[in-house]
Amino acid sequence: MHERIRPRREIDGISAVLLPWTDGGRAIDWSGFERHLTRTLDAGLTPAVNMDTGYVQLLDEAQRLEVLDRTKGIVGGGRFIAGAWVADAEGDAFAPDRYRAELAAITAAGGTPILFPSRGLTSGDVVANHAALATDVDAFLAFELGPAFTPAGKVYDLDTFAGLLDIPQCVGAKHSSLQRQLEWDRLALRDQVRPDFRLYTGNDLAIDMVMYGSDYLLGLSSFAPDAFARRDAMWAAGDPDFYELNDTLQYLGRLAFRPPVPAYKHSAAQFLVLRRWLDGDATPPGAPRRPDSDVPLLADIAAVLGLPR
Repeated sequence: MHERIRPRREIDGISAVLLPWTDGGRAIDWSGFERHLTRTLDAGLTPAVNMDTGYVQLLDEAQRLEVLDRTKGIVGGGRFIAGAWVADAEGDAFAPDRYRAELAAITAAGGTPILFPSRGLTSGDVVANHAALATDVDAFLAFELGPAFTPAGKVYDLDTFAGLLDIPQCVGAKHSSLQRQLEWDRLALRDQVRPDFRLYTGNDLAIDMVMYGSDYLLGLSSFAPDAFARRDAMWAAGDPDFYELNDTLQYLGRLAFRPPVPAYKHSAAQFLVLRRWLDGDATPPGAPRRPDSDVPLLADIAAVLGLPR
């Protein structure tokens, strides 16, 4: 695999910002969200909102719009990514007008949309479905999401991925299969067909995919955007300390993203409480949680990382 490695590469880091909750999970902690969004920007990472890490599946339209409005106010014309989320049920048809409403809201706020998979979007002619939405935006990201994260998730075959590369407005894709080989296959095809296309790893169990040419859009980076930014700078500078820091961050990922995978969001809240970046680790009703016994393990990792509080 050594020939795959691409040293001293500038990494495009996008961090899916945790949406914290308060009042026992009955209310969004807007102040905590805004502080964490600001810290993400200060670290030099691009924020992504209304993602899985932002509990987008549990938000109503008014809440999603408020996330966009608050993000716009803090980013101030800078770059951010936002999930275009459309809920549907098994057997539902593709709903382009519902996606277009999401795209319009995101672009009006100054964000770049990423198309969350739905059962309709990922059924039938997937490439044609994406192309039908491309006429409404200047740029968007596609999203391959494994079913470990959401029941509507789908990882496409390589021919479908190749079709997405043919859509000019599709400027990148997040790949969350949690499988290295599938991502390596996509990198090879990308390099051959469209080198400017960005492939963002969503593999929180293999964050070293940045060594092979992937950029990233991760939920794990929301635990420590400052540490991820430091790691990225080390890779670009050829600093061998990259490997030790990456190993520690990967240990954090292995702990936080163990089954049930969606409970990583509670792990993130626990970790941010340890860092004194959040006041509490509340999660919305129905969201899976981690045991309190995880907290000493998370505290040990934070200490090894030397993270400021």
